[in-house]
Amino acid sequence: MISNDSLMLYAKLAGFRLAVLANRACCNGDFSRELYDRLIDGLDAAIDRVRTILAMERRLLDGSDECASYQLASESEIFGRLTIDLLDELDIDYDTREYRINGGRWTNALMVDDTGVHVDYPDLVLLDDQELGSLAPIVRAIRRETGLAIRADRVDHGHIRLLHPDSAVHGVRRA
Repeated sequence: MISNDSLMLYAKLAGFRLAVLANRACCNGDFSRELYDRLIDGLDAAIDRVRTILAMERRLLDGSDECASYQLASESEIFGRLTIDLLDELDIDYDTREYRINGGRWTNALMVDDTGVHVDYPDLVLLDDQELGSLAPIVRAIRRETGLAIRADRVDHGHIRLLHPDSAVHGVRRA
């Protein structure tokens, strides 16, 4: 039998995806629409991962694939680390003291700080409920019901924000 947990997770994710699609229709502004689009894309990826888990569970049950248990464990681990990023993507390589924003070019943090004394990396600033708008309760519900990690941070260099709500947005990750 296929895991009830996997089926319930699939149903919850599909239901949240429909709710996000319905709420997106009421958006007023490009920034809000972009956040909704990124959440829909992330939910699609999560749903695809759960479909793969369900397929592995079927293979394990019917004995058609002797490697299914290893693949199932791997897929479950990947799903457990899945994170939906709604805004800026920040990769930091602490070994080389470099960072990049939104998949752009790597920047040497020592070159940004011309004193060479202090390595200053950009910070991530969490969007508040007002900035997330109608998406805030949906994000909280998805996290609570599915355990899926969703981040909505923006890159911040000191007091200067690189991303303004009227700008296009990209996902947040630390390497």
